[in-house]
Amino acid sequence: MSLTRRQVTFAALAGVPLAVRAPRRHRTLYIAGDSTAAQKYADAAPETGWGMALPFFLRKGLDVANHAVNGRSSKSFVDEGRLDAILSVIRPGDLLVIQFAHNDEKNTDPTRYTEPWTTYQDYLRKYIDGARAKKAHPVLATPVERRRFDVGGNAVPTHGDYPAAMRALAEAERVALLDIEALSLALWQELGVEETKKYFNWTDTEQDNTHFNPPGAIAVARLVAQELLRTRVLGRHDVVRLHEDVPTSWITWPPAPQS
Repeated sequence: MSLTRRQVTFAALAGVPLAVRAPRRHRTLYIAGDSTAAQKYADAAPETGWGMALPFFLRKGLDVANHAVNGRSSKSFVDEGRLDAILSVIRPGDLLVIQFAHNDEKNTDPTRYTEPWTTYQDYLRKYIDGARAKKAHPVLATPVERRRFDVGGNAVPTHGDYPAAMRALAEAERVALLDIEALSLALWQELGVEETKKYFNWTDTEQDNTHFNPPGAIAVARLVAQELLRTRVLGRHDVVRLHEDVPTSWITWPPAPQS
């Protein structure tokens, strides 16, 4: 009995498994940085690192592993083995966001100081090369700006040549750059002298122009997420709430870990 063309086609396809879309695997975004990004604990509240707020802008399945630590520079973070700790667990396809400069600038401290156009770039290359060796994606982020204004009420940059040195390195190494320094400076300028106090860790007993409270951490995390999208490090499906209010009540400070 002869088969029609349609029957032959069905017979041929019967042995072909249907294509099944593989589930999107969890990826992790690692943060290597200093106190402006770091996890804060109950004893430090209301101080808040922007890394604590970043998960609110990322889809489920894109986890954040915040390895940023108070007081670290690009050099001391490496010297203490913290980069090695990240590289021991980072997987292909993961992201490593690298933000340093605040403590690299401390030229009286040889354990942390780096020079912008030499040792700072040399240490940043260790993060780039390490991530690439693990088939992960390095991402450089210029340091978020401090709250500083001149007598005319203009927001003033505070990081010297470090942002320019990072921008040049990103171009030379063809690494995605999140220009948080420029964006945060523009935001502080827009907000002005008095309004910016509501974004930094200003309390009745402390006037901190470097570290954030919950509104400030949320605002900077939003900048980071927007830059991750703009630079195509992440796709539109990876980011959420870019134009929505994020309640400060979502920020929590866990108990400090036992030493």
